[in-house]
Amino acid sequence: MLFAGGTVVVAILGLLFTGIPFVGAMGLAGALTVTATMLAALTLLPAVLGLLGRRVDAGRIRRRRRIPGADSRDPAADSRWPRWGRHVTRHRWAYAVGATLALLVVTAPVLTLRLGTPDDGNQPAHWPQRQAYDRVAAAFGPGWNGPLVLAVPVPAELSPTRTTDALDDLSRRLVADPAVELVTPAQLSTDGRVALLSVVPRYAPQDDRVADLVHRIRSDTAPAALDGYGTGALIAGTTAFMIDIADAVADRLPWVVFAVILAAGLLLVAMFRAPLIAVKAAVMALLSVGTAYGVLVMVFQWGWGLTLIGVDRPVPIMSVVPMLLFAVLFGLSMDYEVFLLSAIREEYRRGGDPGAAVVAGLAGTGRVITAAATIMAVVFLSFVWIDDTLVKMIGIGLATAVIIDATVIRVVLAPAVLSLLGHHAWWPGRLSR
Repeated sequence: MLFAGGTVVVAILGLLFTGIPFVGAMGLAGALTVTATMLAALTLLPAVLGLLGRRVDAGRIRRRRRIPGADSRDPAADSRWPRWGRHVTRHRWAYAVGATLALLVVTAPVLTLRLGTPDDGNQPAHWPQRQAYDRVAAAFGPGWNGPLVLAVPVPAELSPTRTTDALDDLSRRLVADPAVELVTPAQLSTDGRVALLSVVPRYAPQDDRVADLVHRIRSDTAPAALDGYGTGALIAGTTAFMIDIADAVADRLPWVVFAVILAAGLLLVAMFRAPLIAVKAAVMALLSVGTAYGVLVMVFQWGWGLTLIGVDRPVPIMSVVPMLLFAVLFGLSMDYEVFLLSAIREEYRRGGDPGAAVVAGLAGTGRVITAAATIMAVVFLSFVWIDDTLVKMIGIGLATAVIIDATVIRVVLAPAVLSLLGHHAWWPGRLSR
């Protein structure tokens, strides 16, 4: 429990590496919540169970089918899981290759992942902001739903005539851009130190061409117009902010992934003293997260089944979603991995037979893992009935990964790979501290 909770905390704290304050705050809050739950499981829960005693089993719904002669208190007594474990170990090559290929196929759409910000045009039709968005777009054009605000600092030494020339030059260059619909006249502040211009794009805020326009203004248009006057332009507004968030996530996500995998891997090595086990766990966790990303792309970008969840057009993946999903899902995947490996390792140390240990470990934890995953999947799928598109994305991504992790990865791929590795999985035995 301590190591399982620790891996979840480490994964969620990885959000602190994003460099985005509100994302880091969510990670810190999530880590504190998991820590409190873990402490309760290690202290309060045993105390309550001790007080309840045998009364904790009162009101059982039905008896499980048991292996003849098996101990009724043994969680492995359910005959289905041992049979499945022996079946997987006998056909380990087929299951290892087949499951890996299936997961890679589902993950493949990640190659077309497009980060962005779904605008109000993707909200439910009965929402007032969606109705306002549609009316503005129909009457004036889609770009009016997300204008860019340019702030131009005016140096004190710049004369009024030179200031006017600089602003006029910037306006002419902006109007000449094919992605610009309109540029409002520059307005000076009361002290004459700042000028404001509004730039209305031709396209909707979530369109890739608007992001290209923002980057072009910063790197080309504004410097070409204003460098000679000793100033520059700063872009404000919700659209520019969301574009910057998407860029920051794209830049930082590889570092977050690296930091979380390294920390979680070290925790697993500390627990099991087996580097190959840590590598295997990290790869499978990445496959679990990858399938969630792939399904999100298929549903929200490609539009597969969008109408079934109440979204009427394809949308980009909101920039913070991949990072949040990675932190939560990597931790959950490692959680299940720790429970499964703990049981397998205990049997391996007891009998020394890696194949039998896999069967016994799967029999002892398969029911618990699938039950826990079912609870999580039901909770996450309930998010789909909430109108907000962001919440739908998070719910579908989390539910997909949990379902695949608890079915394909944890009860098919992991036992097959451990059977293939045999004794090598636990090399080099027990590492020194």
